[in-house]
Amino acid sequence: MTDPTTSGQSDTATGAKGPDELRRQIEETRSRLGDTVEELAAKTDVKGRAKARAADLRDRAGAMTVQLRSTAAQAGHTVQEKATRAGHTVQEKAPAPVRDAVRAGRGNPRPVLVAAAAGAVVAAAVLWRRRAHR
Repeated sequence: MTDPTTSGQSDTATGAKGPDELRRQIEETRSRLGDTVEELAAKTDVKGRAKARAADLRDRAGAMTVQLRSTAAQAGHTVQEKATRAGHTVQEKAPAPVRDAVRAGRGNPRPVLVAAAAGAVVAAAVLWRRRAHR
């Protein structure tokens, strides 16, 4: 007698041991084929790949910006600390008359500004005369 499940077909040609096994193999093959087609479509999608690359570069630039801002802020704090220390050192070592003049200038800045403006006018006049006599 013949087996009713094979109905005369050869098992070696399909590699399946029945119709359920054959259906499973077909579905597996379709799934692999679908994945392969998706991969090929992704490789040929130049516009999509360019957008993905641009997004990646934007993310990197954003991270680098954050890092640079942090580094700049830290450098600014370091410079401010050094300037403060230098100012204190100069203040401690400056002669008493200079310290007194600075205190007076801070208390009443108008005479200091007038003297600075007068000095600028004199310097400009000297430069103007030198250029005029050449």
